[in-house]
Amino acid sequence: LILCYLIGSIPFGFLIGLIFYKVDIRTVGSKNPGATNVWRLFGKYPGIATLLLDTVKGLIPILLIKHFFPSDHLMAILAGLALISGHNWSLVLKGKGGKGVATSAGVFLALIPLHAFISLLFFLFFFLTTRHVSVGSMSAAIALFGSTYIFETPPLIRYFVMLASLMVLLKHIPNMKRLIQGEEPEVSFR
Repeated sequence: LILCYLIGSIPFGFLIGLIFYKVDIRTVGSKNPGATNVWRLFGKYPGIATLLLDTVKGLIPILLIKHFFPSDHLMAILAGLALISGHNWSLVLKGKGGKGVATSAGVFLALIPLHAFISLLFFLFFFLTTRHVSVGSMSAAIALFGSTYIFETPPLIRYFVMLASLMVLLKHIPNMKRLIQGEEPEVSFR
């Protein structure tokens, strides 16, 4: 679990900004070390790289845990929580971090792939129609939780989904305020 927290703490967006652009991403743009800020500041390829790396750091550890502990839902849930918490409150970034969307996506792609796929569809629909990553992310979090009531889901996993979705929504409170004020930036596809 400690290893999962440390893996989750790897701030790929921060590292890409620092290594390739000599910029501390926490000081520019939205000041968030996630894929969206990386995309806005450095372009789509660094943004996509950040998105993939943040997703993989949630996906691979859970796949390994499911392989070695196939019937232990609690171990996978605790590891997933550690991965997401590491991303959101990174040891490397002294307790600061991202919003946990991509890392959560990786965790749930490994843990409950059907639910995660439905959540991804909601993300894409709302992101592409509004051009706001935050709207897509919040919609995906809500859809992920809702899907646990549509498809058979063990109660322990449902509670974990509820907690992870709540973390995503709480991390997006500043985005909600900007959306209400009409100040939330859109993503350019150029």
